[in-house]
Amino acid sequence: MLRLDVRWVLAVCGALLLLAAAACSDDGESDEFLVVTTVAPLRNIVEEVGGDRVAVIALVPEGTNSHTFDPPPSAVGHIERARLIVINGLNLELPTLELAEANASDDTPIVLLGDLAVSPDEYVFDFSFPEEGGNPNPHLWTAPHLAVEYAEIVLAELSKVDPHGADYFAANAERFIERLWELDEAIAAATQTIPTAHRKLITYHDSFPYFAPRYGLEVIGAIQPSDFSEPSPREVADLIAQVQTAGVPAIFGSEVFPSEVLDTIADEAGAVQVSTLSDDDLPGEPGDAENTLVAMMVENVRTMVTALGGDASALNGFDVGSTWQPSQ
Repeated sequence: MLRLDVRWVLAVCGALLLLAAAACSDDGESDEFLVVTTVAPLRNIVEEVGGDRVAVIALVPEGTNSHTFDPPPSAVGHIERARLIVINGLNLELPTLELAEANASDDTPIVLLGDLAVSPDEYVFDFSFPEEGGNPNPHLWTAPHLAVEYAEIVLAELSKVDPHGADYFAANAERFIERLWELDEAIAAATQTIPTAHRKLITYHDSFPYFAPRYGLEVIGAIQPSDFSEPSPREVADLIAQVQTAGVPAIFGSEVFPSEVLDTIADEAGAVQVSTLSDDDLPGEPGDAENTLVAMMVENVRTMVTALGGDASALNGFDVGSTWQPSQ
């Protein structure tokens, strides 16, 4: 668990250093303000749009379970100082939302991106997020076209908090959104090389229900039940039969959710188990050039396409770095 703590400390310290630098400017004033968010992909979206006019703290450590994460007491201080709080919503980070609602200033907006980006008739329910539980699958950001929606919402909210920076935010957002559409095209090209019979995803934690349909992929199963436990023996047997019937060559796990059940299902079904997909753990460390949402999705798609028998070369050389530029 040391890795998770170190990464969280690095991210928080980085944001605090930015704030300290702003406080020590020559004229004693700065346009920079604090934005508090939750998971790393949201942090990156805010950074891409906000650029150097914002300092961003992500309360959920990369590589941890964002669904069950309980923010530490130190999060209260960040929330109290925030000028804007950006949360995914769709019931993903309820403890963090409750903490924000209890401690944020009255004039600090709390923005729920997922609740704004899709309507209830667009919600996806599945094995990990059953409809009777009332919690739709919240992983919208893994679909580039919905990450575009997130970026547009962030642009609008940052511009409200800092109207003087609106043009700067708009220019950053334009570049970032253009990169997301380029990614969308590259993913479409790569996934179309997967043999038609193999365009099916069975994952441990279902993080790609909004991503898959856009590219002709079908999510046919998720291994992790809604209570985040291991599946029962009956459920494991059903999943083995499902993999065998589907004839997929690979099933996909996650570094965040290690599970011996994956080995059992893969061995019994005659499939390869690939456990490197990520939904909110960005490559590298905060501050690294590849610590971006785009880089995460390029790695994910390359992994999926290759394991399912396709050609991922459409992603070769794709620019995964940040797109924001310094303000004048």
